[in-house]
Amino acid sequence: MADGLSLVWFRGDLRLADNPALTASISRGRPVIPVFIWSPDAEGAWPPGAASRWWLHQSLIALDHDLRRRGSRLIIAKGSALESLQKLLRSTRAEAVYWNRRYEPAIVERDRRVEEVLRGAGVTVETLPGNLLFEPWQVLTKERKPYRVFTPFWKACRAQGEPSPPISPPGRWKSPAKWPKSLKIAALGLEPKIDWAAGFRDVWTPGEHGATRQLEQFRREALAKYVRGRDRPDSIGTSRLSPHLHFGEITPRQVWHALQQRKGKRTAAAARSKFLAELGWREFAHHVLYHFPQTTDQPLREEFKRFPWRHDARRLKTWQRGRTGFPIVDAGMRELWTTGWMHNRVRMIVASFLTKDLLVTWHAGAEWFWDTLVDADLANNTLGWQWTAGCGADAAPFFRIFNPVLQGRKFDPDGDYVRRWVPELAALPLKYLHEPEKAPDNVLADAGVRLGETYPGPIVSHADARDSALAAFRSLRD
Repeated sequence: MADGLSLVWFRGDLRLADNPALTASISRGRPVIPVFIWSPDAEGAWPPGAASRWWLHQSLIALDHDLRRRGSRLIIAKGSALESLQKLLRSTRAEAVYWNRRYEPAIVERDRRVEEVLRGAGVTVETLPGNLLFEPWQVLTKERKPYRVFTPFWKACRAQGEPSPPISPPGRWKSPAKWPKSLKIAALGLEPKIDWAAGFRDVWTPGEHGATRQLEQFRREALAKYVRGRDRPDSIGTSRLSPHLHFGEITPRQVWHALQQRKGKRTAAAARSKFLAELGWREFAHHVLYHFPQTTDQPLREEFKRFPWRHDARRLKTWQRGRTGFPIVDAGMRELWTTGWMHNRVRMIVASFLTKDLLVTWHAGAEWFWDTLVDADLANNTLGWQWTAGCGADAAPFFRIFNPVLQGRKFDPDGDYVRRWVPELAALPLKYLHEPEKAPDNVLADAGVRLGETYPGPIVSHADARDSALAAFRSLRD
């Protein structure tokens, strides 16, 4: 085989720094060909949604730009990953393929088959850990079983010591004398034909450099007040790193060690510890999905297969459009539609409303988030929805049913979040902002609000809905 060429198969790791597969390939001292293969069918029932595809398009452009600055480029293919790799191996006469592991059930099976066939053909295959702090099989109970509860899981992770330091970005490396044919990124058809993503561009900068800037902004502006600020959707109190982590534009190791560098600063240890635990929840989500792959479609808690979910298309659509009549819920759903993201506290509120006030299955909510979130991650999405619905790992008790009015008052106390995303209520006095149906007619009139016209009344009574949800839950035991 010519020149000992190797292929680096980029997947959920669209970066150059702290990229074990790329570093290992370069270390051979032979020419390296970076490759991306668009193969959504390999994702099984969960191919990337519309918002994810938009982000992927931008991130591939950024990655290709960074590669070209180093005298390389990104080769683009689409279709079967195995067939695409075999074709590239034949045309380039490469002798090795490197990639960083992914952990979604369909991808694990696909990668196993690709590795088996390539090794059988005499190709060197090396897979490396590149997107988690710990491999899912490294953290197990004393009985060598997977964890189902977060706190002991995270304690076991911390007992393993600090994650290894991130790998420095490479400089230039050897490229082939002749490049194989490549598709244009635009040929993948990832961007929407109708430009509904304009709001995304105002908020996000996909790519490795955007991820690095976002991390630095979080360290500088929000980390010190993270413990309290993380629950306030009316201000930027969270890292907003989730899409960058999902696409592998930055690694949890990079984030971990960047925050540890601030130990000598005024940043409170409690804030740092709290945020690192959020990285722990990401680890836990992948741990659960890897060991319980059925949870993408089935509840982890078997008894919830009998739960009497309602299949109400009208109410589901009302929730999706942010027209429920509960301002904090509607604000969250509109933020999601406009920016491709939603504050985590509000995600819990809107998920509780769908599954408990409306009794619509968590799976319908997971599907909507999957299509509309730029950070749609199968492990996190599955864990989050099953947690809220009470049917998953370390789940919130089903009887914990968020009151959307009280949640709005507690976490949006000045009303700034609701006023931004539900502007038709902006002129209402704060006293009535989270419960406009309680406002006197003259107050509504002065604010230009006509319930049922400019803004809907509540589609359910929360008190009655809570009773119905608890009765449905009791039916599982009966």
